[in-house]
Amino acid sequence: MNQPCLKLTTYFGERQRAVADARRPGFLADAMLNLFDTRDIATSVMMRGVASFGPRHVLRTDESLSLSEDPPVAIAAVDVESKISALVDDVVAMTGSGLVTLERARLVGGGDVIDNGNSDGVKLTVYVGRQERIGGLPAYRAVCDLLHRLGFSGGAAFLGVDGTAHGVRYRAQFFSRNVNVPMMIVAIGTAAQVSAAVAELSGATANPLLTVERVRVCKRGGELLARPHRLPDVDEQRRPLWQKLMVHTSEATGYHGVPIHRALVSRLLDSGMARGATALRGVWGFHGDHEPHGDKLFQLARRMPVVTIIVDTPEWIARSFDIVDELTGEHGLVTSEMVPAVVTISDQDRDGDGSLAHHDY
Repeated sequence: MNQPCLKLTTYFGERQRAVADARRPGFLADAMLNLFDTRDIATSVMMRGVASFGPRHVLRTDESLSLSEDPPVAIAAVDVESKISALVDDVVAMTGSGLVTLERARLVGGGDVIDNGNSDGVKLTVYVGRQERIGGLPAYRAVCDLLHRLGFSGGAAFLGVDGTAHGVRYRAQFFSRNVNVPMMIVAIGTAAQVSAAVAELSGATANPLLTVERVRVCKRGGELLARPHRLPDVDEQRRPLWQKLMVHTSEATGYHGVPIHRALVSRLLDSGMARGATALRGVWGFHGDHEPHGDKLFQLARRMPVVTIIVDTPEWIARSFDIVDELTGEHGLVTSEMVPAVVTISDQDRDGDGSLAHHDY
């Protein structure tokens, strides 16, 4: 199955409406997922965020009433390059304000050997249904147990509230088991660990959807291993290059008494050195030597995993990383990766066109 694909991710407010179009009235998220359903996209997942700010530099957190009314969302869609490339213009056209990213990945299956050809790490993403089970356990918990047993640096499972699975749309509803509503598990490991995980998962599930991407592990357990790659601003064709940081922490770990993800989003906003950031809360996961965990009854502190995503130019990522490094001095897993295309949208202003940059590093 080892074949190239693209991941298209859009960040915006859940109650944002689609740009006026007689064919696509209503909320942007609904219009976008209808589009993915119509185009038979292999998988897409809509996830609600807990804290964010964007180019307008307005902070939104779940500690405020406004977020409960209009939380930030991220919608990720994955399929072969030709199908995702054909979506970009439509997604940008219907989005009044937000951020759209395109990232290269590979769809993999049983028997595929993962070889990234360098010393960097590998990001494995596993898509499962909410109520899918593996070996008697909920699939997302079974996957996290497997990843932890294989020695992955970390992994987090995110609950989807809407999305598509193998080209069919499934929406979460009250009074429903929501069996097929997709979930996304993101994990960081070595090429050998990912190869082993892919082999086991391909044998344990009927029709798994697994992707791999190259990442650099910058920090693990508070230890600085490497800074993000120093990338040029543009490739040889003058197409802009972008970078992404992903900061894996837990709600139970803090910085000066504040959960790390809240302190991080606030510091990045105050610094003026970041275009935006979004924190997504998982339902189960781990990093480092900690056993996989999530929310449980009768505990004093929430222990759910949180991933904070920062997308920016290489110059500003280098500056933002100094803040990330400070706040993750004792806890957390931090990765960086190249993003070949970004479109920022603010009302009538568009920056970027979705053309994929190429750069060997």
